[in-house]
Amino acid sequence: MRHPAGETAFEDLTARARIRDAAIRLFAERGAESTTVRDIAQAAGVSPGLLRHHFGSKDELREACDAYVLERIMKIKEKLVYEGGVATPGYLPSVHPTIVLYYKYLTRALLGGSSSAAAMFDDIVVLTEEWISKNAPDVTDDYRGYAALMVGMHTGMLAMFEHMNRALGVDIFTAPGHTRLVGVMVDFYSHPLIDAEFLAQAHQAVDALRAVNPPTADEGA
Repeated sequence: MRHPAGETAFEDLTARARIRDAAIRLFAERGAESTTVRDIAQAAGVSPGLLRHHFGSKDELREACDAYVLERIMKIKEKLVYEGGVATPGYLPSVHPTIVLYYKYLTRALLGGSSSAAAMFDDIVVLTEEWISKNAPDVTDDYRGYAALMVGMHTGMLAMFEHMNRALGVDIFTAPGHTRLVGVMVDFYSHPLIDAEFLAQAHQAVDALRAVNPPTADEGA
């Protein structure tokens, strides 16, 4: 059986890791509210008592899963974009099942409407802001605003998966559907939709708006 690059076969994982990975899959498929501790323990091949020993409660387990998923997504993106992964034969196919699973997990979490989901969105924005300031510092002078826009666009697209599926005629949380989506996103980011003259005019218009409506202290410069 093939496994994503850097991933360990499920049967070779520690009990704690098996519990975490089983919870991620079940939360992605059903949502946290519809998944019980017994369901997770059964999927992980452990007892409910051992789950509680490692994570305390389902809420604490969900927090651990949230943190792990976010960390893994950022590492995969950095590997693809800045460490040559996208040009390495086999790397993207090897991590693609993991990416699809994690995006499905994120979507379920964000649609849950809980305080945990809100905190997760905020964490994604912070991580994205840090990533932009480190890797693309010249793209904007408003890192937080740029990050919030990116996260809102991407998570909003995932949250509207039923409408996206209908429009595309394929489930975006399957390998073929996500592959098509990635292809379109590459096209989207590689071709500006407005020319340089209009872009300059738009910047001037925004500067004029800022002069009339300056940012507050909370919004920053």
